[in-house]
Amino acid sequence: MSPEYFQLDLVKLEDRSHASSRTHAMISAINANRDIGLIDVMRARTDEELSCVYIMVDVECHGVPTHNKYGLRFRERMLIVVPQDDSIATAAWAMRKDFPRLAHQNSVSALGPAQLCLYYEPMNVVARTWTAHSFLARILWWLEKNAKGELHLADQPLDTLFFESKHELVIPWDIADLVSGGKPLHVSGVRRADNGTTMRIANQVDTGQGVLAKLVKIDLEPVESGEVEWDPHTLGELNNLMTRRGANLLDPLRSAMQHDFPQQGLTQKDEPASVLVLLSIPLRRASTGHVEGVSYRAFFLHGGTLKVGAKLGALFELEGRFYTSVGILQEEQAHDWEAIGLDPVTVLWENTADRARSQSGHPDSGPKGTVVGAGSLGSALLELWIRSGWGTWTVIDKDHIRPHNLARHSALNFQIGQPKVLAVSRLVEGITRGASMLTGVEADVMSSANPEVARALRASDLVVDATADLSYPRASSANEGRARHVSVFVTPSGRSGVMMLEDIAKARCLRTIEAQYYRAIIRSEWGKTHLDGHRGLFWSGASCRDLSMVLPYSSVMIHACQFAESIPTHIRSDAAIAVIWQREPGGSTDAISLELFERRVHKTEGGLDVYMDEGLHDHLRVLRREALPNETGGILLGYHDFTQNLVVIVDALPAPRDSRGTPTSFERGTDGLLDLVEDARNRTAGIVGYVGEWHSHPDGYPAAPSRDDLIQLAQLAVGMNEEGLPVVQVIVGSHEIGVVQAEVQP
Repeated sequence: MSPEYFQLDLVKLEDRSHASSRTHAMISAINANRDIGLIDVMRARTDEELSCVYIMVDVECHGVPTHNKYGLRFRERMLIVVPQDDSIATAAWAMRKDFPRLAHQNSVSALGPAQLCLYYEPMNVVARTWTAHSFLARILWWLEKNAKGELHLADQPLDTLFFESKHELVIPWDIADLVSGGKPLHVSGVRRADNGTTMRIANQVDTGQGVLAKLVKIDLEPVESGEVEWDPHTLGELNNLMTRRGANLLDPLRSAMQHDFPQQGLTQKDEPASVLVLLSIPLRRASTGHVEGVSYRAFFLHGGTLKVGAKLGALFELEGRFYTSVGILQEEQAHDWEAIGLDPVTVLWENTADRARSQSGHPDSGPKGTVVGAGSLGSALLELWIRSGWGTWTVIDKDHIRPHNLARHSALNFQIGQPKVLAVSRLVEGITRGASMLTGVEADVMSSANPEVARALRASDLVVDATADLSYPRASSANEGRARHVSVFVTPSGRSGVMMLEDIAKARCLRTIEAQYYRAIIRSEWGKTHLDGHRGLFWSGASCRDLSMVLPYSSVMIHACQFAESIPTHIRSDAAIAVIWQREPGGSTDAISLELFERRVHKTEGGLDVYMDEGLHDHLRVLRREALPNETGGILLGYHDFTQNLVVIVDALPAPRDSRGTPTSFERGTDGLLDLVEDARNRTAGIVGYVGEWHSHPDGYPAAPSRDDLIQLAQLAVGMNEEGLPVVQVIVGSHEIGVVQAEVQP
């Protein structure tokens, strides 16, 4: 039996001289292809000027299996449509009337040829390497892959039931709550430049856009997935399609039209302009019978809501008013409903956190966390994580938005004067419309008496310090029951970003990681300019404290993006980590990872606690061993923090060249020491300085101060008293390390 083909209003193109070069290239490629036979070259009968050339061909694909279950044939008639405007893509239409509806077709019309969807990529990308020969090869590839069922794999998500439409309905993430509320839902929309319409539930948007229709949501029984359907043009066609797929449409449609219909009735002036039917259609895989997805489609029904309801038998008219037919003795008969026209509408969904997470590639839902600091970096991190659906967040900050903040903050101009936590919370609400929540706590995180602060920190799995201040990360390390902490900041120049993450056991806490970070700065070549603030400062107000950094928002965002991707990755490990991303002026970035060591705390009676780490202990042992059998020593670099009642030793310098050591004594020299101390201070932005001395004891002697050591300690204490600081003395023995300190008492 010969196939039937669509007949289009085309005539032979007698004069091809005015056709485009792409047209001539296509004809030449067809003539050179042994699997494709040229039948005719045509134009539209109604064209006054040649706008499109239609090339009819027979395509013989040897890769199409005989009697394949998809209904494709060895020989298929195709119409190759070549627009004369080269900016418009060439298309291939299947001319057989019973050509199967398959995956990877574009919707044209149920009354016309199917258009093959030949490319995954956007056409502007395809155009870069497109040739007529490759286009013909793509047709053969499409036929073979579809005939073998390889273009749509068995484990690939099921196709939606219908093709795409220009018109879109955006379904709110909380549609179930809206529907269960029982209130009538209406749709408003805006017309786009491509003549499509994007519609939203009017209850969720500015109704000034104008109400277009009443929304009727219908949940159908599961249907078997298979061929993709052409959009029906009438309600009768849609009903037939649903019936063929095993779903009952009319009964739930009538019930939905009657639901919550006012008993006093409505007149036509009260009705929305149309009805928008939203179908929820569970899709069942044929091979297993399991429901694996849900297809959503919406249709505008032509005619007013009341007239449509009357034709369906859901309503009846009496003296100019329409009433529901529920409960009347004689049920209203449906009439003329089959001819009600339809306009198809594609259904899109607002993002939930789950959808955003899937789109962003996050493998887990993230922590219940708190971000401390809603400034430039903190607000950027929250926006990135909220948009990607990662984590449930609280943010703590005491400050408000000032005009200069807008240069590098997500806040808007009208939010000047508002708390930063409110500005960030409103941003999250604007992005997710409540699908993701951000709890804002306007308070000083250092205020231990604030119950909201304590509650947020106690309930967190992860705390992100984005304060750009030393107070909180240092103080947090004193709380043994705290959540795991990570501290992130951008250096004053904007060239580097630093991340410090505690281990899960918090043996490498932020306090000890900070010290090891300074040690790396002092010892490394990159540390020379790492904390330079060469871009300077500016005064944001009249107060001497109104001082801000000169730093572009782009630098903040570069590092915020790095942190936002790195933190989710690294918290999946129990280990501590410290990474410095150093960005060069040319744009390249180096990631520097530090080896981290456990803290070592030396408690002293009546003095400050002395913090070191195992890496520094090892360093001292090496210096001692290399000097044996002589004693050796040097100065200690570190910093005091009286708010935490401690001194942190960052590094121990080896003996200066002019030092003198014997097996029983050591006299430290001074050669180059002042320069080394000044260099350490400059590299660490004035934080690290001289805090004391260290020396070794020979084998067989304890790491306890001798009489000479105590005399030296007293002399050092007198010297440090000029700054009102205690002095630390570290003694390195063969098996232990001892710490003593002294301070001149008033």
